[in-house]
Amino acid sequence: MESLGQLSPLATLFMVLYGGAITTALIFSLYLLLCKGKAIAPHITPPVRLRRWAATLFGIIALGHIWWLFAFYFCGSNPMWVHVPFTVLDCVTLTIAVAGTLLSMLQDRRRPLWPYAAATIPIVILGVLQMVWTNINFVPHIIIYTLALYVLFTVYMVKAIMEYKRWLRDNFADLEHKEVWASHTLLILFLLLMTLYGFSIHSVQLFIIRIADFVLFGLLLWRVETLPCLTITPSSKEEERDSAADNAAAQDNDAQPSQGDDEGASVGTETVKAETLARIGPLLTKHCEDTRLYLQHDLSLSQLSTAVGINRYYLGQFFANQGTNYYTYIHDLRIRHFVALYHEAVAAQRPFTAQQLASESGFRSYSTFGAAFKQRMGQSVTSWMREEAYR
Repeated sequence: MESLGQLSPLATLFMVLYGGAITTALIFSLYLLLCKGKAIAPHITPPVRLRRWAATLFGIIALGHIWWLFAFYFCGSNPMWVHVPFTVLDCVTLTIAVAGTLLSMLQDRRRPLWPYAAATIPIVILGVLQMVWTNINFVPHIIIYTLALYVLFTVYMVKAIMEYKRWLRDNFADLEHKEVWASHTLLILFLLLMTLYGFSIHSVQLFIIRIADFVLFGLLLWRVETLPCLTITPSSKEEERDSAADNAAAQDNDAQPSQGDDEGASVGTETVKAETLARIGPLLTKHCEDTRLYLQHDLSLSQLSTAVGINRYYLGQFFANQGTNYYTYIHDLRIRHFVALYHEAVAAQRPFTAQQLASESGFRSYSTFGAAFKQRMGQSVTSWMREEAYR
């Protein structure tokens, strides 16, 4: 092993990249923990939980780089008693921090972290076995098991992101849903890095790891800074839970009918529910369509339910009974508004662009508008405008 004062030019370059990774990770960790402002997207408020987990992950990555540097350059005489504990510590802390960070990006519900913490117990057991039976090499088993955890977590994230995407479509009408897959891109990059870390034997691989560190850091910070907090307000959550409980009670009464008061209560609950659903249509016309509330960018189902004065659970039930959902309902209103603006602009011979009219119709993202327009009209906005020009 070369001493610090006898490094070759290639090794010096590697150490510069290594030190740069440590410094960058520490700066990002402190920035996410201590700075209230947002450097990349000042207009977006990311989830606090996500910022804390990402800061923890950056901190663990920085400390991991430091303790491996310490192990290689200052503990060369006792490699087993240093290398094995550091390998176990690295695998356990990174696995938990990666899981906590990526799960925090899925805001449809708080997902438990304890299964991933419990899944690291075999890593600790293998580390203890390695320290006891030094003649048997358990380190490859630790690395392979950790990679298997990442693969299983990747499979779970595919399913979880699909659920998150459906939750977004049901609750928010103007979000770039494809961005949720950036969370999965992060996990894939983590998996590739862990593979390279576990089986890196050539200097080229080591340099790839160091460069990939900076790519990973930049992508993770960008994801944290640009992911808006979509948490439903506590009052809306409480209303939803109350309504869900009432609905569950009504279903139980229907499934197990009783005599007298119980039967009358079940009928009464269903009557109230039917009356509530019947009132929603006129209320939407009055408070959303007539007031053009749908032109508000990033309008959520919770905000609409507050404006209408109807519990968001019943509002969702109303859309389901109509064979649609909140996402489609708002987009239909916005596209009708776009069509009206288009005809007004053409009649007045006023210059315009499709992007401008889409924004005035409530769409923050033109790509979201384009997809919604094609879904409703059966053709792209460009083709539709071309046909309209010849009429």
